[in-house]
Amino acid sequence: MMKKKAHTIFRIVLLTSTAISLFFVPWSIVWAWIVPLPDSVQEQVEEALDRGFDGIIVYVDKAGESPKTYTAGWHDWDHTIPARKDALFKIASVSKLYHAVAIAKLVHNQKLSLDKTLADYFP
Repeated sequence: MMKKKAHTIFRIVLLTSTAISLFFVPWSIVWAWIVPLPDSVQEQVEEALDRGFDGIIVYVDKAGESPKTYTAGWHDWDHTIPARKDALFKIASVSKLYHAVAIAKLVHNQKLSLDKTLADYFP
């Protein structure tokens, strides 16, 4: 009898915690995964503005094709300057991810060793 009561209480706790956790789900991200993608890259870039970006630049460089740049939004919101394809932005800590991936690829291809120092590569 005690085991059945504990099992019922455990189920109620799980159901309640599941219901409460729905409050903390980032629904905007879930919605972005559910809706179909726009037909073109430019439409996707423009749709990104609905996700809270002030401006966005996407550079696509495929082998055998000329590079393409897509822009939307503002380079400077206060002065209403549209996003330019040659604009530079501060990327802050996001660049750490790209550096880590590049280093991991170099190590994997045995062009870099994590056991050496920078002095070994830059005499």
